[in-house]
Amino acid sequence: MSDKIIFLPGKVKYDILKKMFEKYIWDLNSQDNRLIVGPKIGEDAAVIRMNNNKDLVIKTDPITFTSNLIGYYAVNINVNDVVSMGAEPKWFLSTILLPEKNTNCNLIESIFKEIHDTCKSMKINIVGGHTEITEKLNRPIVIGTLIGEVDHNKLVKTSGAEEGNLLILTKGIFIEGTSIIATEKQRYLEMKGFDEQFIERCKNYLYNPGISVIKEALLANKHYKIKAMHDPTEGGLFIGIAEIALASNLGIIVDVKAIRIHSESKKLSEVFNLNPYGTITSGSLLIVIEEKDGEDLINLLSKHNIYSAIIGKFVEKERGLLLKDFNGRLTPLKYSEKDEIIKVFNE
Repeated sequence: MSDKIIFLPGKVKYDILKKMFEKYIWDLNSQDNRLIVGPKIGEDAAVIRMNNNKDLVIKTDPITFTSNLIGYYAVNINVNDVVSMGAEPKWFLSTILLPEKNTNCNLIESIFKEIHDTCKSMKINIVGGHTEITEKLNRPIVIGTLIGEVDHNKLVKTSGAEEGNLLILTKGIFIEGTSIIATEKQRYLEMKGFDEQFIERCKNYLYNPGISVIKEALLANKHYKIKAMHDPTEGGLFIGIAEIALASNLGIIVDVKAIRIHSESKKLSEVFNLNPYGTITSGSLLIVIEEKDGEDLINLLSKHNIYSAIIGKFVEKERGLLLKDFNGRLTPLKYSEKDEIIKVFNE
């Protein structure tokens, strides 16, 4: 591997991860027949088969883009990945890394309380973790680990899409990014002339539309045979779509006109010159379902006050990843491991 590769904030490039998996991990995992899903591009969590017709779904994820409400984020982001596999979240652990400067008892208690309150609201047990003061850190980082449980026959994989399946998007995109930007860049937005009401609406995207997908994921999996689900986060919607297609060895045609971007998100993308399709979007859920069930699922979600829309269809791999633009033309769907929100913190 070349030492000249430039590494930027965001996800490590897929070709590098794939080499690491092949060289150092897959040969070990091949000897464990209970490992149903191990390290694989696009899969949301690991899956271990138990002897009681249950699978354990295990996920770990850090919060690095924001320190505001970091405990709330840490629980929800991990929950999203576990429920995207069809599992019910059960047990949570966290590693809390705190900076030498500006750490006090109030900060520590606020993080613990956020984790406690969020877990309690979802009936998740906190079962352990680690907390320390860390050198050369300039803000808190919380790394969550969540274990969930699902019946064998209700497990959902990112890699389960099939040719002809529909791709459904819930809520819209750029949800988490909108809340983060409004919180971290409030003064900048005020200087740009945005009023308090606009900024508060953006901050409140954390709760409305909300960064949690637990309701829609468990609802969809309870009533339908879901082929795949995925929780797009860093890198935004397009990389999330690409992860499903690549994991499932398929191509896809995505209709850009069907993708909802909320008005506040659209405005922020203009202010900071962001591509909204490539900006962190926890709160969006991608659901893959057979064509015959697509409209029924949309109606079910609507009855539970969850907006959703069909935004694409999976095709044979040879057609590639395609975007149907606003003029109806097919162009390559471009995605990047580097999240657009990085531009905001360079302002």
